[in-house]
Amino acid sequence: MFIDRKKITCTVLGLFALAGTVSAQNTTIDSFNEAKKLLERQVYHDHRVTIYCNAIFDKKKNITLPEGFTASKHEKRSHRVEWEHVVPAENFGRAFPEWREGHPDCVDSKGRDFKGRRCAEKENMTYRHMQADMYNLYPAIGSVNALRSNINFGMLPGAKSDFGTCQMKIEGNTVEPPESARGVIARTYKYMDAAYKEFNMSRQQKQLMDAWDKMYPVDAWECERARRIEKIQKNRNEIVAKACEKAGL
Repeated sequence: MFIDRKKITCTVLGLFALAGTVSAQNTTIDSFNEAKKLLERQVYHDHRVTIYCNAIFDKKKNITLPEGFTASKHEKRSHRVEWEHVVPAENFGRAFPEWREGHPDCVDSKGRDFKGRRCAEKENMTYRHMQADMYNLYPAIGSVNALRSNINFGMLPGAKSDFGTCQMKIEGNTVEPPESARGVIARTYKYMDAAYKEFNMSRQQKQLMDAWDKMYPVDAWECERARRIEKIQKNRNEIVAKACEKAGL
């Protein structure tokens, strides 16, 4: 029996290459603050528009609110842009023992133990890379970011907007985003799920994100944004890249 070793080798190498591509993650930037500055200066410098409400903001982070926008809470934060984790930090942070249980070195100046985000950020490099991953960070109106918090996305048939003309709906443990943001959200969730073993979508989440990915395709800005981030962060978002190639963008 003849065995084509060259063919087998090529196949194996191809599989390794594919695996490496799928799991490519941020290993360059480990500071959330640095990530925000890079996004402001090198990614959004000529496209200052928020993700959920399409509000314009200037280089000093001041927002021009859309006509008819209202906020019942955190009104003061409505006039400033904040950087939103589309996949909330808590959703992947709880995978880390430092978040759940703390760490021997997570002790404050008064000798008290602490855990949660602060401890994970202090002691775990993988967490810091995930927290600073620019593919998961988007500009948002501060009050929208505050009310969205760490609530998962879903559909809320019949619900009314919590922000006037901006169709961002929040009810209980569900947030329904405007249609303009759903494709971006879906591909961000799919990227984080593919890139990091510490984050896994539920079956229900995957079904929703797959549906939104198909229903709301990429546009030129989403593709350009991904290309700019790739140059800075040094890893490719294959979810977006393949969608852009398919769309000819």
